This record gives sequence, structure tokens and C-alpha cells, in this order.
Amino acid sequence: MNFNNKQMKIFLITLTVLFTFQISSAQEQSEIPPRDINKNEFSINPINIIAFGALDLSYERVISNNTSIGINAFYRLSDNIDTDGDIIDRDGIFDKELALTIQYKYFFGRRIARGFYIEGFGMLSSGEHDNYVNFVDNQGTLISSGEIAEEYTDFALGFAVGGKFVTRNGFFLDVGFGIGRNLFSSKGPEIIVRPNLYLGYRF
Repeated sequence: MNFNNKQMKIFLITLTVLFTFQISSAQEQSEIPPRDINKNEFSINPINIIAFGALDLSYERVISNNTSIGINAFYRLSDNIDTDGDIIDRDGIFDKELALTIQYKYFFGRRIARGFYIEGFGMLSSGEHDNYVNFVDNQGTLISSGEIAEEYTDFALGFAVGGKFVTRNGFFLDVGFGIGRNLFSSKGPEIIVRPNLYLGYRF
């Protein structure tokens, strides 16, 4: 399991943002009243909309002081095209075009469902992935080889780390980084990554 340079940069940036907000949240804990009666959350990932043309929405339900369960829907509205008319390589981050993810979070903070957390998730996704293939004739003689885009549907299991920071009015920032492995299809990416940044509201 190896990160390429782009994925490693995303991972390090995510951790930096996470710990910065964790320190800020800890300093302001005494000023933020707990929103104990509010258990529902709705959020959207604005980075995916702006950078990748993907609608990324989440609903989450607080089920105890330290746990929540949620569902995430991802749909890529369009492909990023370069000047030659080719789809811009996303290093496997968004090979998926459509995905449905179930996630379970455990929070370590003293306040209800906020602060640092770990997450387990299962993702059903479909899309196109570039695979290196050999082309042979009827006699099995190699003609050529190269990369082609192949459609896939697969299910992945993975985990994530992150932090959720809730304001006194119920608005929140949820930032994290997840990694998982597709289990069934040989046509899809073996390893998936989920750099997450959600803006939402608890109600």
C-alpha cells in the first residue's frame, strides 16, 4: 500500500488542518454550549464541487455521546477536460463516478459527537479506471500494450481519521482523510482514498 506524491501531500495537509482546528476547538470549549438535543446533521463538500465537478452530500445521525452513523452520496456531474480533450488524471482519487458510503464514527472528545474521531466505512462505487492491458491476436501473439479506461463496480472497506468542530449555532466543519481497499473487481482501483472536507449544520 503506497501513497503517490499527490496523495501524500493531501494526507499531510489534512492532518495539519485537523490539528490546527483541534487546538482552536480545545481553547474555545468553555465558550461553546453543548447542543445535546440536536442529533441530525446535513453537510456538503464544497471542494469536490469546485475542483472536480462532483456533488458530495452527507447525512449523519448522532447515536450516543461518542458515536454517530451516516450515509454519503457522491455523484460526479462532469469530467475535468484538458486542452487536448482528455480527462485530467486524478491519480485514482476520483475514478469513481457514483458512490454510496456508510460510515461509523467514534469520537474521543468530551462533548457530544465533536472533536477528534476515527471512522470505519464501506463504499459501493462505480466508474472508470485506467488499466494497463496487453492486446493479443487469435494465436496469442502480443500485438501491443497500453492503458485503457475500463468500467468497474466494486465495494470497499476502509477507515479514516478526522475532526469535527461545531459552533454554538450548530454549523460545523468536518475534515478528515480515509483510505480503503476495493474487494472484488480487478478492473477498478485497488486502493481508494477519501480526502474529506464538509461544511454542515446540526439540527
